[in-house]
This record gives sequence, structure tokens and C-alpha cells, in this order.
Amino acid sequence: MSETGTSPIVPGSEASHSRPVLWLITLVAVGLSLFQLYSAGIQPLGLFYQRSIHLMLIMMLAFLMFPLLGPRRRRGAISGLIDAAFFAGALITGGYLVLFLDEIINRAGFWSQTDIVVGCIATVTVLEASRRAVGLGMTVIGVLAILYAFAGPRGELPWLGQFLPGILEHRGYNLDRLVGQLYLGQEGIFGLPMGVAATYIFIFVLFGAFLEVTGAGKFFIDLAYAATGRQRGGPAKAAVIASAGMGSISGSAIANVVTTGAFTIPLMKRLGYKPHQAGGIEAAASTGGQIMPPLMGAGAFLIAEYTRMPYLEVVKVSILPAAMYFGTVYLFVHIIALKQGMQGMAKSELPQMRDVMAAGWHFLLPLAVLIWLLAMSMSPMRVGYYAVLTMLAVAVLRFAVWFLFVAPKQGQPVTGATLRHAVRTGLAKLVGGLELGARNAVAVSMACAVAGIIVGVVGLTGLGLKFSSMMLAFSGGNLLLALVMVLLASLVLGMGLPVTASYIVLIVLVGPALTNEFGVPLLIAHLVVFWYSQDSNVTPPIALAGFAGAAIAGAKPMDTGFQAWKFAKGLYLIPVFMVYNPEIIMGGPLPVVVWNVLLAFLALAAFATALEGYLFTRMSWLLRAVLLPAIVAVFYPHLMVEAGGAAVMVLALAGNWLASRREARAAPG
Repeated sequence: MSETGTSPIVPGSEASHSRPVLWLITLVAVGLSLFQLYSAGIQPLGLFYQRSIHLMLIMMLAFLMFPLLGPRRRRGAISGLIDAAFFAGALITGGYLVLFLDEIINRAGFWSQTDIVVGCIATVTVLEASRRAVGLGMTVIGVLAILYAFAGPRGELPWLGQFLPGILEHRGYNLDRLVGQLYLGQEGIFGLPMGVAATYIFIFVLFGAFLEVTGAGKFFIDLAYAATGRQRGGPAKAAVIASAGMGSISGSAIANVVTTGAFTIPLMKRLGYKPHQAGGIEAAASTGGQIMPPLMGAGAFLIAEYTRMPYLEVVKVSILPAAMYFGTVYLFVHIIALKQGMQGMAKSELPQMRDVMAAGWHFLLPLAVLIWLLAMSMSPMRVGYYAVLTMLAVAVLRFAVWFLFVAPKQGQPVTGATLRHAVRTGLAKLVGGLELGARNAVAVSMACAVAGIIVGVVGLTGLGLKFSSMMLAFSGGNLLLALVMVLLASLVLGMGLPVTASYIVLIVLVGPALTNEFGVPLLIAHLVVFWYSQDSNVTPPIALAGFAGAAIAGAKPMDTGFQAWKFAKGLYLIPVFMVYNPEIIMGGPLPVVVWNVLLAFLALAAFATALEGYLFTRMSWLLRAVLLPAIVAVFYPHLMVEAGGAAVMVLALAGNWLASRREARAAPG
């Protein structure tokens, strides 16, 4: 679900499509959503059937939604023919596997010429659909992976091998072997990333789409405002809370920024936050939505699949780190409000908690059902299915109560005409939700398909082990240097890949080294890589979520990006803390866990304070300089060093509080 989410902006510009194409988009999208609901809750399908039909429909949708020359250009005769050819390629890709799967399995390893030709069509079609739906960067990396597989003495392009550094050399593979790996095996296009996209991710994207079309998104934003609006910097705090809730469901930091930011950024600016601060706060909070349980974008499902841990276990251990992250952003927001002397919003400007709950309490029922079923250890795919059904049932019952009991009292009697109109409206919303869910899933599924190509090549060539050796050599066996290398690699990958794809590629490359060579527990290694994969959202010069925030705030993109980078510092520090204090994730003696949790919150608070130079009152440069080594000390896994660092931080923050009391007493009147 990672890359589009429940954005109000539906991918693909409608202006570039003729009416028949729009009808076809709706037909394919609704068909895809109904197929996913059927396979999730009624009749589960085999691995290849599920994944191949899903990818076929997703690619058909991609070629309909995104014309050859871009969303702003109408299809001409030639571009229309090319689009039709790729549309047929998508049909062939999925249809061939579905129709001839038994024969293909029976001749495993001894592929026919037709198998190879269809596999080539599938690979080209996947790369082109990814270029349109995800961007050129993803496709280029997929092409480079294929060229790397061909480079070698026994490969299709032996001359390419001479340009590879010694450690990256391999034997090379011919077309038949590569196509067998990418299209006809379980480690390529139809590998684990596509499996997760075709099952868990889609059903929760669909759930998010129904939350949007039924008005649940506005309910959660109003709830956040009612809870925090009267505090100092209230809208910014509401942005943090609303983004925590919406981000996990939407699965995209950028979609989260444009969804919640449309409400929160103008209010932050009105309250006194500078435009680039408002955009940066929203970007940092929205990025945090991707690490927020229960969905963590698509991350929780992928981590559960890769680590073979129960999904619920991944969710449980992710709650504390997510709370640390949002606590840090919340504190930054509070400190800026104090520094700039801001007040909360007037009561008359805010929704009342009582009114918000009265109007939308029913939206909590699908979430309650979702959490309850997860706690019952039901399959996430089946949980998503029941969550969608509950959402629909709640929406229908809510409307029925209004239509039959409330509307007549307001002078709108129930008649045959009003009933027909109500049914038509309801069906239109149902179709709209099914279509939006399918549209929103296109980018993440295509990202997972190309990630499958990359993962397939890594497995075929042994690139993962080579990368691990390089990582060990460059870091000299130093764990901190290795983590810095992972961070830099994630930043570079983030320039061209969506978050989900970046995580998949990076964990395949560096995961073995972190666990086998540096002794990082498997789950923590995955969490670290997943957290670091988010950094392209908030780290200049890319900062995609920051740029989206800048557009809404009317601020300079780079200024907003740097603010987002500052507010999202927990994204870098918390994974390091996980590595050096694994008890907060893996568990341990209760006193040790409690000590580490308190230490983490203290260090993050001290870090925010030192960076802003303010907590209860302004902080001197000397005190800020003293805080930095104390913060570093708590990452050193030795009790006395940690205790010393904690003591310095407590004394510094206490001194700042006493200074604020003295200033208050000295102030006139």
C-alpha cells in the first residue's frame, strides 16, 4: 500500500481520457476490487492464480489510467495503438499463467519457446507499467538489474562483465534462465513482494478508500482538533495526531500530507507558525504515519512475511518506537509554540468532542472490529475483508437511520422517488469506493512487481552476499558505520524508489550482513531498514513529503524540506537506539526494559530541546553543548555510561525549569 494511499487526488488526469476509457477504467477497477474481496473472504486462490490475476488487472488499469505521453496529453492514434498493445501484453501476462499453469509446472526448468516469449512480454510490460505508475527511477533500476544478470562470461552480454568491479563479477545468465527466474518461478515478478501486494496490502488500501468516501477521514481529523485545538500550537498538535491515525491507513506520506495537510497547514499558519514550519511539521508527522501500527503503510505485512513472525507480534513491538517518534514531533511542535508565544484556538472555532463523537462514533466500529480480529490471530487478509464489510454495513445503517427517522422530522418524507434516489446514491458511493481502492493500489503493486525483478536478480547472481561483503569491508566491522551506510543507501534508493520498494531492495542487500555479520536480531534489522527507507520523504535534496507540504503551505520547497528533516530526527535516532538496546523490541527483564524506555524518551526530549534551544525558557549555548555528549552516552551499551548521560540530561532540563521559574518571578506584575 505504500505509495499512493487514500489521497484525494485520484491518479491519472481525467481530462486526458475519453468517456469510453473512463468507463473501462471503472469497469476494470471495480472488477479488481471485487476479485480481491472474493479471494480474501470467500474463496482463497492458489499462489500463482492470485498473483497473476492481480497483476494482470493492475497493469490493465495502469495502461488505461496513464497514457503513453503522460497524464496531461490526450491519446493520439499512434500512442493509443501503443497503449492498446501494452494493454494486450498485460492480458497475456496473467492469462497465460492462469490457463496453462499445470503444464508450466510439469515442465519446470525445461521451458518451451512460448514460455520464454510470454516471459519477455511480461517483463517489458511490467517495466513500462511501472514507468507510468511509479516513475522512471524504478524502471531504470529494474533494467539495470536485468543488465547485471546478463553481464558475465556465460551471459547474454559477456562484454558488460569487464566493467564490473571484481567483487561484483558473476558467471552471467542467458535469456532462458533469467526469464525462468523472473516470470516462471516464485522468486521474481510473482515473488513475495507481489504476494503481499496482491493479498494484505490491497485489501487495506480498499478499506482506506471506503474510510475516505464515507467521511471517516474528516471524523478523525475533527477528533484530533477537538482533543488538542485549545492547547498552545493546537492545530500543529492536531496535525501530529491526525497524521498518526490517517498515515497508517493511507500507506503514503505524500497522500497523508495532502489529505490532512489541506486542513492543518492553513490553521498552523493562521496561529503563527511560519509557512515552512507548518509544511515541515505536517511532512514529519505524515511520514510517521508510515511507521504507525496497526498497518505501518505496507510495512507490517512485509516484515511479518520476511521474518516469519506473526503479524500481530510485529504490530505490538512497533507501538513503542512509533510512540517515541510522535512524542518527539509533538515536543518540537510544543517548543516552537512556547518560543513564539502562541496560544490555542478559540473554543468557538473548534469542533466539540461531544458533537464529533455523536456525529461519527460509528466510524470507530470498523477499527474496533479490525483490532479485535487481529487479536484473535485471524489472517490479515481475512481481517481486512471483514473490516471492509463492517465499514459498508456501518455506512448503510447510518444512512438508513437518517433516511427513515431523522429526515422525515426535517421535512423530507420517505417516498418512492427519494428511496430510488437514495439507492442510486448509495450504489454510486459503493462503486466509487471500489474504484478508488483499485486506483490507489496501482502504484504500490507495480513497485512490488519491479522489486520482484530486482529481488529475483539478487537471488540468481548472489548479489546480496557480495553486498554484505562490501558492507563489512567498508565499515571495518564497526556497527555504527554499517548503520550509517544503510542510511545513506536508503537515501540514494529513495531518490528513485517508493518507500515499499526501497525497503524490499535494501533488506535483500543489507539484511544478511546486519544479522549474520553484526549480530543484529532479525526483527530489529528489518525495523531499522524499514524506518530508514522512510527518510527520502523528509531528507533534502529529495524530501518528497516536505515538498508536498511546501506546495500547500506556499513555502520554499528546500526550506520546508530542512524543517521536515529536523522534526523527523527520531527517524534516525530511534533505530540506532533499537540496535544498541534491543530489549525495547525483543523484550527482557522488566527493570531493564523500563530503564531503556525511560532513557529513550529522556534522550529524545533532550535532543529536541538542544536542537531548538528552548524548553521551559531559552537555553544557553553552553548547556546545549553539554547535552549533546550526554545524549550520545545513552546509546553506549554500558550501565554506568548510560546513567551518567541520563543524570546530565536530567540536571540540564531541571536547570532550565528553575531558570524559567526565576524569570517568571522577576517579570513585572
